[in-house]
Amino acid sequence: MTFPLLSLITFLPLAGSVLLIFIPKEKRASLLYLALIFSLITFIVSLFLFFNFNGHTADPQFVEKAPWIGYGINYHIGIDGISLFLILLTTFLFPIAILSSWNYIQSRVKEYLIFILMLETGIIGVFVSLNLFLFYVFWEAMLIPMYFLIGTWGGPRRIYATLKFVLFTMLGSLLMLVAIFSLYSLYFKASGTYSFNIFDFHNLMLSSNMQIWLFLAFALAFAIKVPMFPFHTWLPDAHVQAPTAGSVILAAVLLKMGAYGFLRFALPIFPQAVEKFLPLLAILSLIGIIYGGLMALIQKDAKSLVAYSSVSHMGLIMLAVFSLNLESIEGAIYQMINHGLSTGALFLCVGILYERAHTRLIKDFGGVSKQMPVFAAFFLICILSSVGLPGLNGFVGEILCIFGVFKANQVLAILGVSTVILAAGYLLWMYQRIMHGPLEKKKILSFKDMNIREIIYFVPIIIMMFWLGIYPQMFLRKMDVSVQHLLNQMAQKEKILTQNPKDPSIKNQLIPKSLEKEHHKNKKKEEKTL
Repeated sequence: MTFPLLSLITFLPLAGSVLLIFIPKEKRASLLYLALIFSLITFIVSLFLFFNFNGHTADPQFVEKAPWIGYGINYHIGIDGISLFLILLTTFLFPIAILSSWNYIQSRVKEYLIFILMLETGIIGVFVSLNLFLFYVFWEAMLIPMYFLIGTWGGPRRIYATLKFVLFTMLGSLLMLVAIFSLYSLYFKASGTYSFNIFDFHNLMLSSNMQIWLFLAFALAFAIKVPMFPFHTWLPDAHVQAPTAGSVILAAVLLKMGAYGFLRFALPIFPQAVEKFLPLLAILSLIGIIYGGLMALIQKDAKSLVAYSSVSHMGLIMLAVFSLNLESIEGAIYQMINHGLSTGALFLCVGILYERAHTRLIKDFGGVSKQMPVFAAFFLICILSSVGLPGLNGFVGEILCIFGVFKANQVLAILGVSTVILAAGYLLWMYQRIMHGPLEKKKILSFKDMNIREIIYFVPIIIMMFWLGIYPQMFLRKMDVSVQHLLNQMAQKEKILTQNPKDPSIKNQLIPKSLEKEHHKNKKKEEKTL
């Protein structure tokens, strides 16, 4: 029996939240240090995934499987090159989120930290689940702590923002649950066995009409989570009202769950439906890019500006996902990591300003660079990372995304470049006004520069920005085979269905064994080549 490394990573934060229950709420420092220690240990343990991950196979790794409820509902977890870096991003950012909350959260600190650690377990669980029912459990469980984090420690309109976030997400989730049980029923009819195994569903040959209806159910849930236009309206409210750590986690990790869902489920299970809706999905992604950028340009609140920038940047990621080639999908995954770092860091910067000035209105600031030179330097690096300056992480991700989109559709690629142009406009303009503009609000006379704690949690982010920007091969090579395998799965299923459109024997059945064996042989050849 192998060591349950993934289970340890997934449930360490939950164990920490349970332990926090027994510590008196008056011991604020003890609560903070204990939560930080558990999140740091989780990150350190997760590094074993990176250094022991085999990038030459598309098969799931670190797999754990145990009986649970029965009838196909098992505890089944594992990772591949698509989920690896999303787990690492999650474990990397949670200690930073806790450090950023050190002085920001003054009331109900114990409950706040319990929900933060519970949220980490829920998010990691989504990325490691190989059983679709287990995936849904973690997907829904994640909502509970996020609901309380925004609803209890958020801004003046926190209740409105929380309800909007939950209602939007649950609408999509309920339809996805119906689609999950439909897949479960179809697989049972085709094989005679109960299963929620993701890879079993990958082998299910669905009719074109069945693919369309099930894809729409999954796609709505994932599009809301991204969020894609026009399902984005919950995001600015949730970001603006959430505490700083909540905004960081929401932008850096939670939004990626939607894009991950498309890659893990929608593309390999419903290739014909994806092909049918590809023009619409690409156009919606492009609208998100332009709309998010234009809305960011007119924002008066710095946090709201960064929130709309997420809509724009996630639009580029989704446009790359739907371009369906190796470069675009690798670029999308890489840009998910980059967006998590750069946008998460921008929310931290806004949080630092808010702690000192108790306002986020851009017009209330001016000349901050003279008072906070260290902060000004960090803030500028984060903005240049988000803009995509060569040498920083955002450049590599954006180039791969645009190159991949260009291979698929040159017009979409040309229009998609607007995300870079718009980002340079609203982010650099915000920086100029806050850091070098005239000070109009006279009561803001002086700020203290970043303290040691703030520098400690910013330095790792800056290091990762340069590392991902200068040496991307270390990360990209670990996802090559998994992404190529995904594309081959789609191509194989679509080929069978298009070559035999009137053959009822292949509809809602499993991939024929002969073709499955041939597929595995081809997969091995590709792994050796890559």
